[in-house]
This record gives sequence, C-alpha cells and structure tokens, in this order.
Amino acid sequence: MMLRLGALALTLSALGAQAADAQAYAFPRYTTAAQIDGECAALLTQQKQQEQRLQQLTAAGGTAMLVELDGMLRRYEDTAGPMALLAAVHPDKAIRDAADACELGYQAFNSAFLQNRRIYSLLKQAQPADEIDRRLQRDQLDAFEDAGVGLEADPQARAQAINTEVTRLTQLFERRVREDKTRVAYTVAELQGVPLKVWKAAKRDRQGRYLLPLDYPSSQPVIEQALSATSRERMWRAFHRLGGEDNLKTLQHLGNLRREYAQLFGFDSHADFVLRRRMAQRAAEVQGFLGGVKQAVGQRELTDLAVLRAAKAKHLKGGPAGTAIQRWDVAFYTERARQARYAVDQEQFRAYFPPEASLQFVFKLAEQLFGVRFAPVAQPLWHADARAFSVSDGAGQQLLGTLFVDLYPRPDKYGHAAVWSFRNVSTQAQRLPAAGLVTNFNRQGLSLEELETLLHEFGHALHSLLSNTRYASQGGTNVQLDFAEAPSQMLEDWIYDPRVLALFQQVCSTCKALPAALLAKAESARHFAKGIFYARQHLYASYDLALYSKDAPEPMALWSRMEAQTPLGFVPGSMLPAGFSHVATNYAAGYYSYLWSLVLAEDMRTGFGADKLDAAVGMRYRETVLANGGQVAPGELVQQFLGRPTDSRAFFTSLNRQ
Repeated sequence: MMLRLGALALTLSALGAQAADAQAYAFPRYTTAAQIDGECAALLTQQKQQEQRLQQLTAAGGTAMLVELDGMLRRYEDTAGPMALLAAVHPDKAIRDAADACELGYQAFNSAFLQNRRIYSLLKQAQPADEIDRRLQRDQLDAFEDAGVGLEADPQARAQAINTEVTRLTQLFERRVREDKTRVAYTVAELQGVPLKVWKAAKRDRQGRYLLPLDYPSSQPVIEQALSATSRERMWRAFHRLGGEDNLKTLQHLGNLRREYAQLFGFDSHADFVLRRRMAQRAAEVQGFLGGVKQAVGQRELTDLAVLRAAKAKHLKGGPAGTAIQRWDVAFYTERARQARYAVDQEQFRAYFPPEASLQFVFKLAEQLFGVRFAPVAQPLWHADARAFSVSDGAGQQLLGTLFVDLYPRPDKYGHAAVWSFRNVSTQAQRLPAAGLVTNFNRQGLSLEELETLLHEFGHALHSLLSNTRYASQGGTNVQLDFAEAPSQMLEDWIYDPRVLALFQQVCSTCKALPAALLAKAESARHFAKGIFYARQHLYASYDLALYSKDAPEPMALWSRMEAQTPLGFVPGSMLPAGFSHVATNYAAGYYSYLWSLVLAEDMRTGFGADKLDAAVGMRYRETVLANGGQVAPGELVQQFLGRPTDSRAFFTSLNRQ
C-alpha cells in the first residue's frame, strides 16, 4: 500500500499554461517503444528550449518565474507522467523499458537544469503575491539548492552523475522485483488448506506439480493457509529472496551514492539531508518517535507471540514450552488464533465483496462523503483489465479529473497496490488531474483486509483528483512525504462501520449483505496481534533510517543484525532487503512516514466523530485538506480541519486497543 512519489512530486519540468480540459483525460496510446522514444526526445528538446528562454530574461518580476517553472512541470507530466505508470503495468517489456529510459534521460537534463544559477537567481527575485506563491517559491528554491546550484563545478558535475545513477539503479531494483520469474512447485497434497482458486489454474511442471509465482495473490495464501509447515516455509523463503543477490548489491550501491551526495552538501548522511525538508526535520526527532512506538508495543509483541505458540502447540498436540514459532508460522497461526478467538476468517469475506462491486462501493462512498461521482469512460488502454472513469462534482456536474484503474494481477505487472498521481491539477492553467490506481486482487472477491487496501489506495487517488491548487507543483499528493499517507490511512477505518458497508447494497443489489455480527467480530479481530504488526513496522522504519545513516552499512549485514535482536530472530538465507522496494526508491530514509502519518490520520478521524458518512464534515475535509494539496503546510491543514492543534493521543489509544 503506497503512493508513487519521487520525480513527479519534486521535479521541475514543462512549458507554459495550457487550455482548459473540456473532457476526461485521454490516456496516450503507445503501441511501440519507438513512439515513446520520439515523444521523449520531443520533451527534452522543448525543455531545453524553455531553459534557454528563461535564461534570457532580464528580470523575473512578480510571479512570472513561478508560472514558467510550473509550466515546465506540466509539460513534463504530459509526456513522462503516463509513461511512469506504463513502466509498471504495460504487458510489453519493450514499452516498459522505453518508459524507464525516458525517465532516466530526463533525470540527466533535470539535474543540470536545477543547477542553472541564472534561473535560480531570477527565481529568488520573484515577488510572491501571497502565501501560496511564497511557499512554492521556497519549495522551488529548495529543489535548486538540493540539486547543487550552490556547489562548485566539480561537485556539481558529481551531483548530476549521482542523480542519474540513482535513477538508473532504482529502476533496475524495481525491475528485478517486478519481473522475477521464480516459481515454487507444489503437489496437491502440499497445498492442503490453500483455497483451490489460488492454484487450480497455475501451470504445471513435468511431474504435474503446480508452479506458483511470488505475487501476493499466489504467495500469501500459501504462507497464511497451507497446513504443511514445509509448504509455508518454502514459499516464505522464496518470497524473502525476491530480488536476489544482485538487488542487495544495488541497494548497497544506492546507500553509498546517497551518502556521497549528502556529503557534497556538508551532511553526514542521506537521512540528515532529506529529513530537513520534511515534517520531522531531523533524524533525532524520528528516532524519538520510533522509540515511543517501540515502548508502546514491545511487551504486547511478546504477549502476542505467546498466544501464537499456544496455538501452534494445540495444533500439533504438544506443549507451549517446547514449541517454537518460526517466521513462516506467524501469519498462519495468527489467522488460526484469530479464528479461534473471534470466528473470523478473511477468506469468508470474498463472497460479500466482488471486485467490481467493491470498486463501485468506494465510488459511492466518495459520492456520499465528498459530493463527487465517478462514471465510466470508454478508452483503449494498455490492457483489457484497465479502465477509465471521469470524476465530477455531484452538485454542478463539473468535471474534476480522470481515474484509471487496473485491478488484477498478470505477469510482469507491478505486484503490490499503489497510485500514480501522474498529472496534477492547476487552476492557474485550467488543468484537471489524472491518476492511476493499481492493485492485484483476486477476481473471486476481496477479503476485508483487501477492501481496506482498496480504500487506502483510493484515498490517494481522491487526494489527487479532489485537489484544487493554483500550481501543479503543489497539486494533490505533492506534499511532504511524512504526510502523504495520512489522508489514505484515515479512510481505512471506514470499512468497519456497518452504515458505510451498507452502501454495498446500493451499488450491487445481488451482493449478499455482510452480517452485522460478522463485521463486529472482524472489528474486534483486527486489533489482535497488533504488537507483532507494529513491532515489525518499527523494525522496517528503524532499518531504513539506519541504512541511510552516516555509516551507510552493508544492507544484509545490517538487516540480519537488527532482525536477530527481535524475539523471532533472523532466518539465515533470507534476504528481505533485496525485495524491499520502499527503501531503495521513493521512501529511502522515509519508511517511518507510515507510522508518522498514522498519528495525523488517527487524529483527523476524530473530526468525523461517530458519523463517518457526515457529508458536511466530509465536504469540510475535502475543501480543507484534500483541495489544498501541498500549497499549505500539513500541520496547518490538520489544525484548520480539527479546529485545534494536532496531537498523538488518538494514535496511541488505537495502538493499545485490544
């Protein structure tokens, strides 16, 4: 569950204001890599020409430079925005690779552009008309300064080279994960306990064994439900080697490059360099926060593990004292203990939440809460599973943006759930946004946890589509990283409200209504094993921060050492960092953001009180938090919505719920 940030969020690119969007955004149709190459070449030519024109200005005056720079971003998004999505979802490898190559080439231009001292000087001379302009000016100046505009010639050249190489390596890291061809072979007997629909259509080897890939719809049911511990272990080990040794080497290289880059600017570490631009501001602040989380969940993790040991002992007819929980046991016995305690099985929810109805459900929720409507738009897209929807204001039917949806798994597709906010709104340019929502759901139906995932990702899409910012540079999810997840995390809680789930019957008359008693059990059950879950999140965040510390430690040695200090220890041969795309790419020294933003999300939920369908509060939230994107500081937005300064009480209360 994540938002795809990075180049689109912080890169300056594209020519001036464009004509108003009169209809839903038409996604560009690419059938060959040569088309992408040609579009990319045209983009670079136009950007270089615009750079020359900007350099020839004699004085910036007013906000002209802000408008021009934002225009460059829009031009960049026009071409590279949809390509970024295609790099993750297009079935043709040649097109995916061409899209990656375009971004790599653009990064080289952008690194040099952001070191242009003439343009930087003109930007400093701009005269902001108001606080929105002032914030944009500061953000853009920060981008120039972080790119090395103030460095001497040799360090500048090195900064450019590092930026380009980091882009190449992160693409390579993700490509290895996305295109991994590992298959784990199982007999029917070895798959006992795994739902038939997970494996019945899988390819077989010459011995007749079913070959299961490592994507979530295939691997997780085996790890969570296979009765055979050996079957679970084999899939767990394969999944925790995703990316392989080559990705460990790439991650080490990325750590060294990012540290070297930070040192060009006088910082000891990448973490110190990037955190100063975020809400947290410094590593010590993050470490203090993570320490508070660890203190809150440490003992609860041990209690949770004791429950799992008892469940395993009962299952195997042994004694708890002589029973050990292995890593591949955790998900299996968590579900087994949860079912025994609450009579809740995630698989049983699939009958209530068909995928298409689930999509219509979140659309209906947005209509109820935020006054917007989604309607299908016929477009030829990259795959038959992909679809387009217009979003319009429910009152005046004003078009607000376009959403693209790709729900189901297939070979070489991005394997998790995420949103690409690839085209941002600009009221100044009369431009409407577009975003792509990508998941990998079971076609037979969603579990309750997967419905929560859908609503989380849909929250990112709403943040983009309901933004109403003056500049694209500040549109939608172009916010500080440690706030980016908060609007989506806030909505996760909605699926446990029976009045909210009742919307299902409004969009699907043939769907069975989820029994209130079952939902009540699920609401209680979701707090089970919170100690294990949040202790793991704490470990991931702490590892990410340590990886980008001044020592830039070897990734696998650091992980094995840190995981060894946890109650279940480290499993020799596993290499989780090799497949941990977050720490390699957009969330480097930023994984803590999931916990940090959850503090804000839990606090914002209190603004809705007991009525999660209160349209008046929903509209106030839309107009305060979502509409403002990044043009107002996150803390100020939350305070405006709540009518008070934010605090962490709701977060720690939730953390301790049983």
